[in-house]
Amino acid sequence: QVQLVESGGGLVQAGGSLRLSCAASGSIFSINVMGWYRQAPGKGRELVAYITSGGNTNYADSVKVRFTISRDNAKNTVYLQMNSLKPEDTAVYYCNVYGRDRSSTRSRDYWGQGTQVTVSS
Repeated sequence: QVQLVESGGGLVQAGGSLRLSCAASGSIFSINVMGWYRQAPGKGRELVAYITSGGNTNYADSVKVRFTISRDNAKNTVYLQMNSLKPEDTAVYYCNVYGRDRSSTRSRDYWGQGTQVTVSS
């Protein structure tokens, strides 16, 4: 089993910055992709950004330029640097990992518990 723990959420004024962290732990065999999703009140969960094991990144159009995703493979940790935050960025942000634990022969998705980001106008 792989466990994900997010941190770094909070309340910030529009134009401010936050840095989210997600640390994976447990019986990890490999991690292929790490990413962030978010869910705003009354809306579905949407992909924000992801980064592959090779360092390739992808961003939602709404966060390009403003957000930067990175990872530290040695620490099994993914980060999301969020700059120029807007009220519409307000959501619960969920860490997602596509990987494999040592007891399995196949990869699957793992999810964190979520961290609240609130941007005031």
